[in-house]
Formats: sequence, structure tokens, C-alpha cells
Amino acid sequence: MTPENLPALLRRLRTGRGWSQARLADALCSASGRPTVTRHDVSRWERGKRVPRAWLPYLAEVLDVPRERLEFATVTDTGPEPTETLASLLPPGDALAPLATRSGRRVGQSTAVDFATRAHGLRLADDVLAGGDLVGPVFRELDAAVRVLRESTHTNEVRRELLRAVAELAQIAGWTASDAADPRAERTYRLGLDAAREAGDRPLAAQLAGSLGYHLVNNGRVPEGAALSVAAVAEAGPDAPGKTRALFHDRAAWAQTQAGDAQAAMRSLGAAHEALTEDSGDAPNWAYWVTEAELDVMDSRVYTELRRPLRAVPLLSRVLRDYPVTSTRERALYESWLAVAYADANEPEESARVAAHVIALSGDVASARTSDRVRVVLSRLAEYRAVPEVREVLDSV
Repeated sequence: MTPENLPALLRRLRTGRGWSQARLADALCSASGRPTVTRHDVSRWERGKRVPRAWLPYLAEVLDVPRERLEFATVTDTGPEPTETLASLLPPGDALAPLATRSGRRVGQSTAVDFATRAHGLRLADDVLAGGDLVGPVFRELDAAVRVLRESTHTNEVRRELLRAVAELAQIAGWTASDAADPRAERTYRLGLDAAREAGDRPLAAQLAGSLGYHLVNNGRVPEGAALSVAAVAEAGPDAPGKTRALFHDRAAWAQTQAGDAQAAMRSLGAAHEALTEDSGDAPNWAYWVTEAELDVMDSRVYTELRRPLRAVPLLSRVLRDYPVTSTRERALYESWLAVAYADANEPEESARVAAHVIALSGDVASARTSDRVRVVLSRLAEYRAVPEVREVLDSV
């Protein structure tokens, strides 16, 4: 049998007792006499974001398991197998097969171009609107494109362009669904991946796979998401445009960070910056937003997750100085990592100042991501409640 890693072991032992994450946190507080563990801490442990080394004796006690078993689980590999490919991880489906009897009109290249243009317009809208605002319009466009693809008659070349348009619409639909906590995100990404693969567009297939991997990692399925993120890099290949390879390496770095592989994450960050310097200007429209500043943001997020605030704070501060004020969701998200980094640097007053701004920004954003980050920030600030500035923020919420 494959050795069980710590996140999987903790999750199995907890659910086997019928306990919630909050119930396990309460049991640990009682056993240790220290009321410092929260449900969010347990969630991080079960997602592989933190290794609770100081809490292993108490975990062993409350879960009735030998401490040696927990210690062994902390060194069990959680990373993806390097030989895994997209084909093995996600076999193609048949949701895009043409209908046996097609009653739709004959369409040409202009129809595919119209759908692709609308996809890019929705991507640009996502820069200033959150998932809750866009999810309805995006899915209407995706459904319309899929109907045309399946019901109309068209040449093989037009079909390839329609497939690309469906894939691009599926990517933005999956992204907005994930941001809106809409359960359609995963199957939408899979639909788009099928379309990109059938179209023979490997970078676009990697874009869908990497997006799905990012979604899975951020929703607690770290090993699965990490495997997809790494496979996306391989799927795109070394000849893909530099901007796209930079994006895929960046997503791999995030997944590797969550999987606890700091060295692999740092290598991926370096590869992302190197790929961006090689960009020849032939990147597809969907990679328009990949810039040095965005790579710096991911660097900072990884540094924060790895508890390296001296690297994260100056980098994030510099990027945020010039970041567009119209990108409210992104500012809220990025500042949330800055708030956590300040807390890690033992600067609770600065952390509270930034946290207050994160909360203010998030109040008007229909995004599950920002809501989740606000909870993370508040949990991180809780240990500094004795500081007046922190207490004011916590009490206001």
C-alpha cells in the first residue's frame, strides 16, 4: 500500500471519529491547555499547507494514534509522479461530440471568431468584476458556443476554431465559477480541456489543466491539483510561447508550495521568470495579463506561505504601489498576503492596517476567494489580539 501522508491521515482519523475540523481544534486546545488552535489551522494541516510538528503529541493523544505514525506521515511524499501526463490524469470525455442528426445552420469562420472575441471581452471584464458578477453571462456564452459546435454543420477547419473558442470560454467560465464558489467549475474546466485537446492546441490544453489544478489545490485537493499543475507544464512543451510557460510554471510553484515541496516551488518560480524573458511576443490573447509584476505577486504569495516575510513584504509592497485601483478583487487578494506576511514578521500594527483595507475592499466584491482570504487574515491576527490596532480590527468584524 502507498504510505499515507499526514494531511490524508489526519483527515481520515478525524472523519472516522465523526468530528468536524472545529471539534478537533477544540480537543487540541483542551489537551494542550493552549486556546490557540482554530478550525483554519486544522484545515491548513489537512490541505498540506502547514506541518503541525509542535502539535503532534497532542494530535496523537486526541486521535488515539501512536506519535511515531504521525512522524512517519510527515515525511511521506505528497508530490505528483513526474511521469504522469494529462492523458493519464484526465482521460477525454465525449460532451463535445457532434449530434447524430444536426439541424443547425451551416456556420463559417466568422462565427468562431465572434465567440473567441466574446471570450476575450469576458476575460477583460474579469479584471474589474468578480466571479459572482460574471458567472451568469459567461455560462450563457459558453452554452451558446457548445450548442453551435454540436448542432451546426461546418468544415473541419471551422470546427477546430469553434473548439478553441469553446475552450477559451470554458476557461473563463471555470475561473468565474471557482471565484463564485459555483460547483460547475471542475466539470467546466474538463469540458474546455477536451475542446483544446481535440483542437490540437497544446498550450491552450495546458491552460485548462493548469487552471483546474489551481482550483483543486485551492479547494483542498492538493496532491491531485499539484499533479495536474506539473503535467500542464509538460503538456505545453518547451516550444510554447514564453508568457504561457511562465504562467504554467507559476501555477506549478503554487501547487508545490501547498504540497510542502519548497525547493520544487522555488525552482518553478525561477523557471517562470526565465520563460517570461524569452517571450517573443507571439503569446495568445488569453495570456495578455502575464507580466513581471504578476510573477512577482506569485513569488510573494509563495514566500508568505513558506513563512519568509522578509522576502514577501518588500516585493508585494512594490507591486501594489502601482497596481490598478480598478482591480478591486486582485488588490484585496494580494493585500491579504501582505497582511499575513506582516504578521509573520511580527509587525501586528502594520498587519492590522493592511487587514482593515482588505476587509473594506472585500465588502463590495462578489468573490468567494476574497471572503476566504479575509478569514485567513483574521485567523492569523487572532494571536495578536492584545495589540490595540489588531483588537480594533477584530472587534469591528
